[in-house]
Formats: sequence, C-alpha cells, structure tokens
Amino acid sequence: MRRALLTGLLPLLLAAPAAAMPPAGAVVGAEVAEAGEKTARAAVVEVATAAQLAGALAAAVPGQTIRLASGEYHGAFVARRPGTSAAPITLTGPADAVLVNDGPSGAAPSCPMPGGGWDSGYGLWLYEAPYWRLTGFTVKDSKKGVVLDASPHVVIDGVYVHHVEDEGVHFRRSSSDGVLRDSRITHTGLVQPGYGEGVYLGSAGSNWGCHGNTGGADRSDRVQVIGNTIGPYVAAEHIDVKEGTSGGLISGNTFDGTGVSGQNSADSWVDVKGSGYTIENNTGTFAPPGTFANGYETHNPATTPSFLNGCGNVWRGNRSDLGGVGGYAIKITSTSKCAADPNVVRSSNTVTGATRGLTNIPVTPG
Repeated sequence: MRRALLTGLLPLLLAAPAAAMPPAGAVVGAEVAEAGEKTARAAVVEVATAAQLAGALAAAVPGQTIRLASGEYHGAFVARRPGTSAAPITLTGPADAVLVNDGPSGAAPSCPMPGGGWDSGYGLWLYEAPYWRLTGFTVKDSKKGVVLDASPHVVIDGVYVHHVEDEGVHFRRSSSDGVLRDSRITHTGLVQPGYGEGVYLGSAGSNWGCHGNTGGADRSDRVQVIGNTIGPYVAAEHIDVKEGTSGGLISGNTFDGTGVSGQNSADSWVDVKGSGYTIENNTGTFAPPGTFANGYETHNPATTPSFLNGCGNVWRGNRSDLGGVGGYAIKITSTSKCAADPNVVRSSNTVTGATRGLTNIPVTPG
C-alpha cells in the first residue's frame, strides 16, 4: 500500500515547480545590509580611517560610542543623527586623534547647511544632532573648529582646538543647554583675526535670518563654559556672548590674552551682549604682543530692541591681571539701558596691572 501511494505521488512531485532561489546579487546585498545593521547597533564602533569615521557618524544611533584610533583624519565630518537624553551618542578618542578639514570647497549656500557638494571647512559639524558627547580628541587646521547648529544638550569635554582660520567652538542656531569643559583652545583667527573667537555663543542679530529660530533670535541659551584654558593667540575675544542669548555660566576658566588682535573690536577676554550670565572664578592675564582694552566688557546692541542685551549679568570671584595695559577688569558699557535689570560686579573680584581699576560702576558686596 505504502509503495503504491509513493508511486502515485511521484509524478505530482516531479511536476511541482522548484522553490524560487534568490539571485546571487540579492544574497550579497542582504548580507551587506545585515552587516550594516549590526554595525549601527554595535555599542562601540572602532574607527581608524577618515572613511570609517564618516560612515560611523552617518550611521550613529542613540547610546553608541564611536572611538577614534590615534592618527589624523582628513575630511568633512558631519554628524546629523540625534542621540537622546537617556542614550546620548559619544565620539571619543585620545588627544593624538586629530580631525582636519582641508576645505572649504564648492559653492556655499546662503545659510550654511550640509549637502549640495559644499564642504564647509569645519573640523567637526553637528547639525540637528542633539545629545552628543565629544571627548578627548583634537581639531586643527580647519576653517572653524567645532560648530553646533540646532544641536542642544551637547557636551564637549577635554577637546583641544587649535590653528583654525576663524572661531574655535561655536554654539549656534539655538544649540542650547550645552557644556564646554576642561578643553583647550589656542591659535584661532589665523585668516580672519577679527572672527577668531575662542568660544562663540549664539549669533549676531544681523545673522538671525539664518541662525535664529523662525522669526526670532539665535537662542543658544544656558550654555556652560567651565574649566577651560583659552589662549594664547586667540585673535578675537576668548568668549563672545551674543545678543539674544541668556542664562549661561562662564566659570573657572583660564584666559591668556597674549596675541589678541584688536580687529573688529576684539580687545577683551569676554564680551557679553547676552543677559543673565554668571561669570565667576575665572583667571585672566594679558602680556604683549596684542591689543587689550579691558578684561570683560558688556555691550547693548540696538539692532534687537526686544531684548535687554548686555543686562542682568553677574561677576564674582574673578582674578584679572591686565599687564599694565588694560583699563578696567570689568567695563560695563551702559547702566541706563539696563536700569530694569542691572549688571552686578561683586567685591570678590580682584585686579592687578589695571590703568583705571576694577570696574567703572559701583561695586556690590559679596
């Protein structure tokens, strides 16, 4: 009976079509896609070449660490993948892992954004990439050092930026709630000294059309600049706090004013046009060469009248050595414009080597 059944089924089995096999190319493509998914899911991605770094940045996922090997990485490195509060993305490496952008090249758009065959020249650019951690590595020989656009909650820790054409680190386009700490910035403004700020917070009102929120300011608010060494040969301000920003902290930094250029009114360690900043426990020195007017200054741009620009800031515990050249340690440009929210200079600030004194406004105890 069993033999008869099998004999009867045999013609049917022979007539049935064979199961379709995928083409060889499809198998290879599936394997590559699977390998890419595994790479994207890896907790740690080791990179040792510029191509590997560019690929890792493009495929980064929350919670991942991209770890740089020692060596120089030449290219246009852009991060556009967001991390999360619970799972930030980390880019880390030793100090001798060095990012270099040999650009810029191509036709720049009217408002900077990645793509279109344009190389910004930035050493590292985070664009709409919140919740990243950048630690340990170096950026040099680029147009700008590290630029953050629409990238809030980014921590830059122990990074060295030097020998760049313009500014060192820029929190831009409402990159709020960031931190720059324990980092070093030297030799900025090699091509445009007046735009060679060490740290740049926000954007000038004239650039809000590109870098402001829709119809408003660049609200790169509540950025903390803590424990950094900035200078020597930072050609513009060591920290430039732009109008429309507020609530930041500048604390425990060391400013070496040697080499400040004086171009584009760059003649102080810190220029404060924002409001509600606390500037405390910093140490600043100046020695030639360079052009130096005052240690800290405030300004009140009239181009943005809806903001109390340069108001409501507090200085305390800062130590200033003006090298016998600078006028005031802390010069408050206007008191009448800040009557509703005055600037405060506390008596815990000290100064040596000033031609005029600690400050040009009454000192508040504390």
